[in-house]
Amino acid sequence: MFWRRKKDDEGAEAPLPEIDLEAPEPDPADFDLEPSETTSPAPEPSATEAAEPEPPAPPPLPPGALWAPVPPPAEPPGDLEAGLAKTRGGFVSRLRGLLGGEVDAAAWDDVEESLIAGDVGALLAMEVVERARSRRDPGGAEAAVRAELAALLVSRDAGWSPQASVEGGPAIVLVVGVNGTGKTTTIGKLAARYSAEGRRVLLAAADTFRAAAIDQLKIWAERAAVPVVAHAPLADPGAVVYDAIDAAVARGADLVIADTAGRLHTKSNLMDELAKIRRIIDKRLPGAVPETIFVLDATTGQNGLAQAKAFHQAVGLTGIVLTKLDSTAKGGIVFAIEHDLGVPVRFVGVGEKAGDLLPFDPDAFVAALFG
Repeated sequence: MFWRRKKDDEGAEAPLPEIDLEAPEPDPADFDLEPSETTSPAPEPSATEAAEPEPPAPPPLPPGALWAPVPPPAEPPGDLEAGLAKTRGGFVSRLRGLLGGEVDAAAWDDVEESLIAGDVGALLAMEVVERARSRRDPGGAEAAVRAELAALLVSRDAGWSPQASVEGGPAIVLVVGVNGTGKTTTIGKLAARYSAEGRRVLLAAADTFRAAAIDQLKIWAERAAVPVVAHAPLADPGAVVYDAIDAAVARGADLVIADTAGRLHTKSNLMDELAKIRRIIDKRLPGAVPETIFVLDATTGQNGLAQAKAFHQAVGLTGIVLTKLDSTAKGGIVFAIEHDLGVPVRFVGVGEKAGDLLPFDPDAFVAALFG
């Protein structure tokens, strides 16, 4: 036996409801508790055989929970090498052409220009070239440049995922970024990923200032089969986050992902709002340390990096999600981000599907670039 949502008269599953914190607990009659029609009954044991023990029943839903005990299957993961095809055929292809033979002073100048064209940044490109020239790598000039680029990427824990910092409370992720970078879509993809891994995810629609942001997040929540806490448009974002944490604690969620405002009237207004949300989290869960993830559109290059720096100075970023990496030939922005901010890239987007948001592996990234 397993839990499943009721179906309507036409056989379609009823949509996941939104959380109403003042509503009574759901009626058990809202769920069908009957065996699946496709499940064959277990055969009766013969008189000479000992009956095998029945498999354990799946865990019941937590009181009032709105997610299924068995998460939906994950989509097939995207292909990093395919996603980096434009970058590999862009500035990296030119680099390899310049570094393939004898490299003189003029060729090193061209290497520097290629790095700049690939969004590595002017000052950083100069440093990479200077260090690579003096390195005298036995593998040649290409190996030297490759090693210097890899050294720009910050160290990180393998298999990172958001973890609760307060006993009895959920892990909290605040997702920030400028509107249009794919912020809300990224949240939906993260929800699908972690739900498929068996985590109990709850979303907070705290981007109340952008038209359609709440509706967009609800659509992604339904796709990922996770609940969402939402207020009316223009509501206080801090109140949404507070209620989401309240609901997560009450319903046993272990991960809250909050969509936050990507634009207010002024930059200072936006940063003040994010600081306020941090204070509210500390009020509801004293000592909680949320992850603050910045979503950056790879096609914006150095302009996007300037945005990330402003957010990092204001709220202290703990990670970066780089979207639309498959849409640019300038993947060198990854090196500039990690070097300039000292913040790890956690995920890269290489396509539209939920499975195309890939955990960032520095070694795999460099290998795919130069593969």
